[in-house]
Amino acid sequence: MTAPAASFRSSPRVAVEPALLPWCAFVVLSALCLVLKADFPWLVTFPKEWTLPLAPTINAATDAVVTVVQPAFRALSAVLDAPMRGARLVLVWLPWPAVMLAVAALALKSSGIRLAAFALLALAYILLAGYWPQSMSTLSLVLLAVPISTGLGFALGVLGHGSARLRPALLGALDLMQTVPAFAYLIPLLLLFGFGPVVGLIASAIYATPPMVRNTMLGLDRVPSDIGEAGLMSGCTRRQQFWQVEVPTALPQILVGFNQTTMAALSMVIVAAIIGGFEDIGWEVLSSMRKAEFGQSILSGLVIALLAILIDRLTIGFAKQRPSGPTAAMIWMTGRRLVMALLLAAVLAIAIRLIWPDGSWLPVGGLRMQVGGINQWLLGLVRDYAWFFDGLRNGVLYCLLLPLRIGISGAAVPAIWGFSFSPTANAAYFVAVLLATALLLHRVSWRPALAVLVAGTLLYTGFLGFPWPVFILGIALLAFQVAGLRLALFAAAGFLLILVNGLWGALIQSLYLCTLAVLLCLVIGGALGVWAAYSERASRALRSVCDALQTMPQFVFLIPALMFFKVGEFTALIAIMLYAIVPPIRYVEHGLRHVRADIVEAVEQMGATPVQTLLQAKLPLALPVVMLGLNQTIMAALSMLAIAALVGTRDLGQAVYVALGKADAGMGLIAGLSIAFLAILADRLIQAAVAGRATG
Repeated sequence: MTAPAASFRSSPRVAVEPALLPWCAFVVLSALCLVLKADFPWLVTFPKEWTLPLAPTINAATDAVVTVVQPAFRALSAVLDAPMRGARLVLVWLPWPAVMLAVAALALKSSGIRLAAFALLALAYILLAGYWPQSMSTLSLVLLAVPISTGLGFALGVLGHGSARLRPALLGALDLMQTVPAFAYLIPLLLLFGFGPVVGLIASAIYATPPMVRNTMLGLDRVPSDIGEAGLMSGCTRRQQFWQVEVPTALPQILVGFNQTTMAALSMVIVAAIIGGFEDIGWEVLSSMRKAEFGQSILSGLVIALLAILIDRLTIGFAKQRPSGPTAAMIWMTGRRLVMALLLAAVLAIAIRLIWPDGSWLPVGGLRMQVGGINQWLLGLVRDYAWFFDGLRNGVLYCLLLPLRIGISGAAVPAIWGFSFSPTANAAYFVAVLLATALLLHRVSWRPALAVLVAGTLLYTGFLGFPWPVFILGIALLAFQVAGLRLALFAAAGFLLILVNGLWGALIQSLYLCTLAVLLCLVIGGALGVWAAYSERASRALRSVCDALQTMPQFVFLIPALMFFKVGEFTALIAIMLYAIVPPIRYVEHGLRHVRADIVEAVEQMGATPVQTLLQAKLPLALPVVMLGLNQTIMAALSMLAIAALVGTRDLGQAVYVALGKADAGMGLIAGLSIAFLAILADRLIQAAVAGRATG
């Protein structure tokens, strides 16, 4: 039966598929460019004299606009400065027993006794670590940014829900806001508002707005039509129907948006410290990282992580609650104890302030005063195990990072690998690639064969040695066959704009770093996701780890990576992986757990082993969900580029960070939009591939 099956599989490939013809031309062009790149270096390195002065043009236009509108924005900054200082003074004035009582009451109302106990432990750590005033200053920024983001996001979400004409433009703007690095739009904010804490407040509010917009639109879109019709039949006006019928029905989803908005605002505290630092916890983390005080950076970074987890659990707990009666009565009946606890906290705060007006109720120093010993212990740990950390870093650097960047042909030299590739070895490599390509072409199809051929060539030349015309044409051709002409033109135009702005080298650095991070996250995270799908104990343990990783601000991931591996691309790789590894774990587990049970039983009854069931039944059926995880992994990796630039990368993130230091709005905008372009292109390609697989 194997021979007929083989002949049946090979019969459709007798006629050449139309989709294969452009790729044949692409392979010919690639071979020609690779042969000629030694004689025509511009095929690899785009000449500087060919670049366009777009950045200076943007700077000139920005300067002209800023000169006109700057007084109005400076006035707005002065208006926002007063409530921010007031909120900070109030929170710093509140004694810690009163704050603990109020937060514990909120936690008890949100999720029960376990969250209340965690809240008390987290606040106790912040107090004993000596970061209480700094934490209250951070909360003042969050407490002001969140209402601004919530109100603006709700209004824009309602507008997007009600206007089909404005919705595409709004969604496009949200895509840009969520994919452009925060550093990129900090530059115009600095020019408009100046330097100071208010700039951090505005940046946090802008960064935290998109989740509220999306969840508001999603919640209102999901309101069942029969509920709306019931409101109309009961005689509601349009305003009454919206506020008394649609908004209460969509409230759980809107509260999820509030949760995500709060977390986004908190994640910006360190970025806000860069442009408007004051005595808050973000500034403590940033200054300790700059001085390489790892003990203090860990203590202060743990404060941000605990605050993030606590706020996340509080807000998501309230979001999951479902009212069981009239809203006003429900709030009064179930919130009486909460109101009483908050009133008691206020009375306690006033009493403590009257008894100890000098603030002597705060512990003196805290753990941060003993941080010198922790620093010495950590430095000793790094020194004693330097052989391990250096070996791991060098192994990944010389065996993975360098081959991807400069290719096997560049890495196989005595200075790096200790030997050189002989002409026979080069010929053997290409013969092996061609044999693998031919085998896949004969046994499977032309698509995996083409993928192996391109990957083998790219691994030999490296990302930096790959001709840019071939790269742009290949991505555009892939976009055309996956999603159509519009995405192909978008891809080609985006890469050409990056090319003519002189950022091609930074783009390639970003691509190879993110490619390796995504591949490692898929392998490691996918394996952990499979383990969690088959083990409840592993699932519970990994769920806690993933929750902690998802709530930590991005800067926190730099602390352990920088402590153990110092500056460099490997440190950036570790930080990116720590931030991007959660989606593959969650999505692989979710996809495998939700495969139809009857299909799995049918496969097992046919005599399949557990490994065969996993590889041939569960994973193929879970592939759409896994692809969504891949999408989120790529988004997370790209969003970490600008943060990872702080530890020594030379990619687009570094271009954004350098532009921020020079107040170069043109280059910052172009580099930031380049990262956003990569994220949007990857998102559209994966979505189109999943949709095509579903319809096919």
